Amino acid sequence: MEVIIDNVKISLASMYFDISRQIEIDLLKTEAIILHAMGARVLIAMDPNSKSTSWHDTLTNRRGRILEEFLMIKWLHKMNEENNYTTFRSRRGTSNIDITVTCNQILSKVVVWEIIEQECCSDHSTIRCAIGRTTAHRTEFDVQDVRCIVKRITKRNSSET
Repeated sequence: MEVIIDNVKISLASMYFDISRQIEIDLLKTEAIILHAMGARVLIAMDPNSKSTSWHDTLTNRRGRILEEFLMIKWLHKMNEENNYTTFRSRRGTSNIDITVTCNQILSKVVVWEIIEQECCSDHSTIRCAIGRTTAHRTEFDVQDVRCIVKRITKRNSSET
């Protein structure tokens, strides 16, 4: 998906890395997304089924080390922040296996990254990410027993339209 924020094109992607597949196959797909963006800014939300203390999990596994190296080589930055909540919860336990990564060009533009504590229909937590040089105001409301969170983005200076 491509979005334009403040006249800047950003390519957004969501990826799942199958635990039974070698991670290098999915890293090739990630590289293809970066190349497809052709210099545009990139933000990728991924479930790499990889553990690393660098994205606040309790340990680093082999897949996590491979992914850490890939992110460094591609100049991608982890947006995950330490949190009281984890990105994955099930009867088997909790973990921070989901990560959000971005490129240098929009690193400073990510103004919010947080795990939402509210339960959802998945064993993965909802992650909220806001991009821009704006002030974010959050409004919450209920619709048919589903709690929705809406972000209203207002410009700091109204002459920037």
